[in-house]
Amino acid sequence: MKEIKRDIYLNRLIRRRENGLIKVITGIRRSGKSYLLDPIFRNYLLSEGIREDHIIKIELDRESNRRYYHDPHAFDQYIRSFVKDEQMYYIILDEIQMVDDFEYILNGLLYEKNFDVYVTGSNSKFLSSDIITEFRGRGDQIRVQPLSFSEYLPACGIEDKYDAWNEYMTYGGMPFVVSIQEEQDKAAYLKNLFEQVYFRDILERYDIRRKDILDSLVNFLASSVGSLTNPQKIYDTFKSNGEKELSLNTISSYLSYLEDAFIVNMAERYDIKGRKYISTPQKYYFTDLGLRNARLNFRQQEETHLMENALYNELLFRGYHVDVGVVEIREQGRKKSTEVDFVCNEGSNRYYIQSALRLDTQEKTLQESKSLNHIGDNFKKIIVVKDHIKPWRTEDGILVIGVMDFMLDPESLKA
Repeated sequence: MKEIKRDIYLNRLIRRRENGLIKVITGIRRSGKSYLLDPIFRNYLLSEGIREDHIIKIELDRESNRRYYHDPHAFDQYIRSFVKDEQMYYIILDEIQMVDDFEYILNGLLYEKNFDVYVTGSNSKFLSSDIITEFRGRGDQIRVQPLSFSEYLPACGIEDKYDAWNEYMTYGGMPFVVSIQEEQDKAAYLKNLFEQVYFRDILERYDIRRKDILDSLVNFLASSVGSLTNPQKIYDTFKSNGEKELSLNTISSYLSYLEDAFIVNMAERYDIKGRKYISTPQKYYFTDLGLRNARLNFRQQEETHLMENALYNELLFRGYHVDVGVVEIREQGRKKSTEVDFVCNEGSNRYYIQSALRLDTQEKTLQESKSLNHIGDNFKKIIVVKDHIKPWRTEDGILVIGVMDFMLDPESLKA
């Protein structure tokens, strides 16, 4: 396996260096958060002339550091014991949420002018509730995803990019998967991640007794990627299958646990013309396709849904806020809601994206273009297709681009 480069995240760290905020690196476990900080960011600091003894790294998931879990004062003193002068120290704390009252420790570190602090955590509640509430705007989040295809391709060792794409769509972009040679070993690793890491974390953190319900819920979401759903619909499905001892609140809670662990992401629906969010139903996408496929024993490999999920993850990787668009049109005197797969926002910029396997007929082109043509604004509109094609535009100016060009060109939205 070649070296994995994560330049987009490194650049985000560099832009935030010594900005007076705590840099919170979060994301699904085993996605490369620790690797990003060390060796990638550490090597950058060394190349900038930072002395080795001014980079303090403490890994809280090591057995030797367990003694600090319930003694935050001792942990604070341990951090400060490395500081010998007034020069800048770069403090890297891996899995900081394992320490009780960690937010008080971090708030204390913020007052030191020669401390630049970077922390990792694997639970989004670590960010959304603790960090935002306790730091009052003094935390700066960088969310790390599994490898994008542009990161995966140069590291995977597969020469043909289309073969690499098929492998990526099957086994996903968890960094360690890239180093595994045999397909059965890749599958076993991904299944083990679910059972021994993600599920175990959720079961222990929330004291869940109905693992069977959690199992079935994940399988339901994996089978319905790209489909509209909500807790009520899922609850009704369970009830129709004979599950009696189950509440709607349980389904809602379990969904939030899966989001908090970064296993799935929820995409809200946005009424483009009405300029408002639609509360329900929503769509759920898996953070990593390999994890999704492993849940279904690598069955149900529908290209349409997998490609849509891959595009969604790519857009998050690039830093966009992504919603599912709804456009109301009128046909034969009747109102009808049509869907735009993704509405992508970045500051004042917006892009509308449709995912389609191919546009091989005029009828198919008109079908995929319909919702885009009825939006009625001047933001860029794009259809991404699986086929290897030269980019072209429809009569209405919609850009049609192949998925390979889209995934490998970081400026593909802006071209």
